[in-house]
Amino acid sequence: MLVLLSPAKAMNFDPIERDLPATTPALIDDTRVLSKTTRQLTISKIKTMMGISDDLAKLNRERFQAFDAEIPGEKQAAFAFNGEVYRGLDAATLSDEDLAWAQDRLRHLSGMYGVLRPLDAIHPYRLEMGRKLHTRRGENLYDFWGDRIAKELNRLQEGERDPVVLNLASNEYFKSVDRRKLKARVVTANFKEEKDGQLRTLMVFAKQARGMMARWVIQSRVEDPAELTKFEASGYRFEPDASSEDELLFTRPQPAAAKAA
Repeated sequence: MLVLLSPAKAMNFDPIERDLPATTPALIDDTRVLSKTTRQLTISKIKTMMGISDDLAKLNRERFQAFDAEIPGEKQAAFAFNGEVYRGLDAATLSDEDLAWAQDRLRHLSGMYGVLRPLDAIHPYRLEMGRKLHTRRGENLYDFWGDRIAKELNRLQEGERDPVVLNLASNEYFKSVDRRKLKARVVTANFKEEKDGQLRTLMVFAKQARGMMARWVIQSRVEDPAELTKFEASGYRFEPDASSEDELLFTRPQPAAAKAA
């Protein structure tokens, strides 16, 4: 079973205090092609495309200018991404054995790299999958990646009798996987909070839960999708009556709001 996560806009490139291998992304040749386009983006274009401030646009232009796919990345993906999903994953506290297991079974979808292993070394970048960006392959990043991500996932599960992908990615990122070409069954986990008898999706908590489930799968060495219903981290429980074979719902009482200091 392969587990898919979204990346994060926020990144942290402080050195890690562990001696871990750094591997090369599988679709690095495509990243080289894409980086030729992103290197040409102006501050004005980046600001408009991403809807960000002048300062952030300037920072990201500098990153695109410095981005060189010909040289090894600066930090492993699971440690470089720094959003809510990655607080849930908490890669820094996974053991070397956990990370070795995850290297074969966890994949991070990426606008810049397509698909990444946890220990693939990457450069700083910001390029959300849903943004419009004209390249020779089309008008957006979905056009650029086409069926390449699905084919890579198929390659990873080649020979498996019943391949399964656990989708813990956002809709924006999972759309980059061409379902027409993907051979695996897709199981999606959803997370909701209960308050006053109502269930709702709160994205901060949902993102954290996706990371926590990925961590639980890694540490528990879950291979059979039927075992996913046992996930109970941070108070979540499986809701069988609101789930189907391929759409799993987990709920919990909504946590109290944090008190201001």
